[in-house]
Amino acid sequence: MANPVVVGVDGSSSSLHAVEVAAVEAGLRGVGLRLVHAFGWPSMRPPAGGPLWSPAAAGVRELVDGTLVEAEERARAAAPHIEVAREVTVGEPLMVLEIESRTASLVVVGSRGLGAFGSLLLGSTAVHLAAHARCPVLVVRGRPDPSGPVLLAVDGSAAGAKAVEFAFAEAFARGADLVALHVWNAWSERAYEGPGDPLNVVVDVERLREEEQRVLDETVAPARTRRPGVTVERRLVRSRVRPALIEASEEAQLVVAGARGRGGFSGLLLGSVSQALLHHAHCPVAVVRGGEGDS
Repeated sequence: MANPVVVGVDGSSSSLHAVEVAAVEAGLRGVGLRLVHAFGWPSMRPPAGGPLWSPAAAGVRELVDGTLVEAEERARAAAPHIEVAREVTVGEPLMVLEIESRTASLVVVGSRGLGAFGSLLLGSTAVHLAAHARCPVLVVRGRPDPSGPVLLAVDGSAAGAKAVEFAFAEAFARGADLVALHVWNAWSERAYEGPGDPLNVVVDVERLREEEQRVLDETVAPARTRRPGVTVERRLVRSRVRPALIEASEEAQLVVAGARGRGGFSGLLLGSVSQALLHHAHCPVAVVRGGEGDS
């Protein structure tokens, strides 16, 4: 059986909206939807003298069942023909969803959830999963333009190749156009490569622009060949990366970015551009990790 779409459910309005988005994604992929609710005692300590989890004694079974029933109703309304499964498990939500990601095609979460940190713009679950999940993570946020394109953040890195493939697949499944946006500036790390081009020389901006155009073209070309039915706009913009991508997300129905790009510290699993999009994009954001050996 094909790997399902997994969605984290905690009863919040954000997670229930994520269920609807996840159901549509499952329908587009022709796979099942798995509703996951992770339950743990405060500080992960079981009650004295009792089992790790006894929902009947705790009086929460009805609450959990009610949450999942509502989630399933939302899912079936959004995508009537998909297969829906429920899973209630004991554990810290971050760990549970990370484990679920090992056998999922996509994990979907809301940008805010229930808990002590509800005032944060972005829940810790979403940030953690984007950095550590074994499959793409879709964080539902903002107000997407349903008629807008899929926006792909192009950085030209080897680690970003899977993000390119994911973006093309999403655009194809949604019947949407794809905007491949590559943002550069005159002092990019990619200005010149080789010992003959030290950083303190005067940059030939036109030469740099041509080089960045080449990066954009070469990054998009393989996926464009494999999915000729996707209409692609290659957009090269000279600006600051994060503000340009956030602004472009206003007209998009989805933004796709790699977990890490060029110039990041090797120990960081989630780059600054991805984090900025997760916090400030105007539409849902999909973060796609590269291979284990990619940098």
